Amino acid sequence: MGMHVADGGSGGDEPLADINTTPLIDVMLVLLIMLIITIPIQLHSVDLNLPKAQPAKPEAPPEVVTVDIGATGQVLWNGELLADAPALDVRLKAAAAESVAPEFHLRANGHAHYRAVASVMAAIQRKGLRKVGLVGNEQFQ
Repeated sequence: MGMHVADGGSGGDEPLADINTTPLIDVMLVLLIMLIITIPIQLHSVDLNLPKAQPAKPEAPPEVVTVDIGATGQVLWNGELLADAPALDVRLKAAAAESVAPEFHLRANGHAHYRAVASVMAAIQRKGLRKVGLVGNEQFQ
């Protein structure tokens, strides 16, 4: 496809055989603008019916049982000295039977044998009680 350039001299009155495309482009632009205006605006949101959230009822704080292990291996339950391991088992069995299991804060003396601390932790675990925290570990650092 070539372009016809008129030579300034002779024969300048010849008709051009090429189509003038400017009006066609103008018509296409007008049609495009009309199409854009007539299309409804699309919303990109989805309407959902979600249930209303009910705030959870605050739980009552669990009972905290402090179990102290002395330097010679004696066990104290909330400050009360227990006679032996079966007395500890009786207390743990009663704690496991409660509807809300208590939290156990285990505090060992720095001079207590590891065996005494491990046996108390094992007894707590055997009864199915899982909320055990070691308190006072900063003394060992």
